[in-house]
Amino acid sequence: MAELRTLVLVLGDQLDLESSAFDGFDPAADAVWMAEVAEESTHVWSGKPRIAVFLAAMRHFARALQAAGRPLHYIRLDAPGNLGSLAAQLQADIERLRPARLVMTAPGDWRVLQALKAVVEACSLPLEIREDRHFYCSVREFAAHARGRKSLRMEYFYREQRKRHRVLMDPQDEGAPLGGQWNFDADNREAFGAAGPGAVPPRRGFEPDAVTREVIDLVNERFPAHPGRLESFAWPVTRAQALQSLHDFIEHRLPLFGRYQDAMWPGDPWLYHSHLSAALNLKLLKPREVVAAAVAAHEAGRAPLASVEGFVRQILGWREYVRGIYWTQMPGYLERNTLAAEADLPPWYWTGATDMACLHDAIEQTLAHGYANHIQRLMVTGLFALMLGVHPKQVHAWYLAVYVDAVEWVELPNTLGMSQYADGGLMGSKPYVATGKYIERMSPHCQGCRYDPALRAGERACPFTTLYWDFLMRHEATLAKNPRMALQVKNLARLDAKQRQAVAERAAAVRRGEVG
Repeated sequence: MAELRTLVLVLGDQLDLESSAFDGFDPAADAVWMAEVAEESTHVWSGKPRIAVFLAAMRHFARALQAAGRPLHYIRLDAPGNLGSLAAQLQADIERLRPARLVMTAPGDWRVLQALKAVVEACSLPLEIREDRHFYCSVREFAAHARGRKSLRMEYFYREQRKRHRVLMDPQDEGAPLGGQWNFDADNREAFGAAGPGAVPPRRGFEPDAVTREVIDLVNERFPAHPGRLESFAWPVTRAQALQSLHDFIEHRLPLFGRYQDAMWPGDPWLYHSHLSAALNLKLLKPREVVAAAVAAHEAGRAPLASVEGFVRQILGWREYVRGIYWTQMPGYLERNTLAAEADLPPWYWTGATDMACLHDAIEQTLAHGYANHIQRLMVTGLFALMLGVHPKQVHAWYLAVYVDAVEWVELPNTLGMSQYADGGLMGSKPYVATGKYIERMSPHCQGCRYDPALRAGERACPFTTLYWDFLMRHEATLAKNPRMALQVKNLARLDAKQRQAVAERAAAVRRGEVG
């Protein structure tokens, strides 16, 4: 066997033929290493749609590598002798292949990075970890932005990114945003109203080919007890499919994306959202091409500025921001629990078996598709867990397990910081808490629910409303110090001792699982 100069490690969320790991790649001297291992599906109880997305995309990418003439060592999950973890498999393959060095693009998961570094160090080999060019902002650049700041608000970072990359900026004034304002929230975030969403353009799905069908069968056979279902699996798992999904969103849903980005409707998970986050996080799409496509639609008069800005904010702003938070705060960030939340996640989060209509709908579609929109995540499943007082690590493990777009760098800050306020306000200036009236305003779920969002106590009281007042009572001293919570704490002061007792008793019943 000819000496192997470089073994290029490619992880399941690094499926980009133009990745920095391939810079200087010589097919005559180098090879690529990829491995499907059970540990990546079991370190959290991963849902079947998430497992299938990763495995199907990896197997299609392996074909793309071979078509590009890049030698590949690929270990399938069902291969005889598969050692079950990235670390064990890599160590065995280093001993077998005897490369002179290893190269990889920086991973998106702290745990994976530490495991692979430990293996290579034990083998006394050099490991070159290269910058991930997929992102607009490097971790080093975010760290420079964060230096000296007590809080890290996305808005300021987002504006810097807009200016730096000249995205949606006024061509006549270098420092001014297009349209004269940085965001258009006043024009966005409407509910559908009683008439409903109407004829929403259908989701762009993809019939599983032979490779994907083989993966679906493998996941059902290998992980039969894992949550979720695969009957409706239609996610893009190739670069070509991801580009088709992008084109479909820009043409058919972007024009109304901003207006309805916070709206919910029972039985319709897709609405006007992009459904591109999984393809982006697998690196099948590049954020620059996604942003460019949205901006071009506005410039061509095919999408209003309010919708385009709202979408660009998610990609250029929020997505880059949470990655910076993750890599500048880990590993300690995972241990944060400012509100001392210790409750267990209700078991029905894994089944959807709850009488609360909004939660039942959000969890049912999550199990069916591995998908829920950001409001269902933040203001339904996340809101309930926050106000119930679930330990943030358990909430994190659930989100990482059940969503097809979940990679830890993006999931953990969104869950622990934004949703659960476990970082004490590093990301969010206040906890996102609300009564059931918020859900009633943004969806018709409450109309068919046995609970009344206007009631905070009694048998018909909505658990969201009960837990909202209970949350304020339990954390009153802390919240009173937060200027953005002043009005809510002031409203709490209007409850007399008898009303507080009624809320506390109802909340205790919710925690015992007697309600919901």
